[in-house]
Amino acid sequence: MRRRAQRRRLSMTSLIDVIFLLLLFFMLSSTFSRFAEVELSSASAGGTGPSDTALTFLQLGEDSLSVNGKDETLDSIEDAIQSLLQDTDEVSVVVSLKDDVSSQRLTDLLVVLKAIDQLIINVLGS
Repeated sequence: MRRRAQRRRLSMTSLIDVIFLLLLFFMLSSTFSRFAEVELSSASAGGTGPSDTALTFLQLGEDSLSVNGKDETLDSIEDAIQSLLQDTDEVSVVVSLKDDVSSQRLTDLLVVLKAIDQLIINVLGS
């Protein structure tokens, strides 16, 4: 008669070691801090009455950028807004997006605009 081979019990020690190493790897390789955030405020309908802030219209396209109808670039937008700030204390910028604008292009613009003090930014949604 043939002898039946005895089954050995499965050792969980090596499996637990592997799980521990994977857990350690993912904990050390991940980051728990938030990346740079850009706050958005959406322009709303209706008026609140007259205000002392100057209104500036900015239209953003994938390859174009205009401030009050004048063509600008991302590099020169800060100078254009600073020149508007010389006349008033605050400038309210309304950003209108063309259909072909990527979210990265909008984020690049908002980062530049957030660096300017005394600026109120409103993004028109579609």
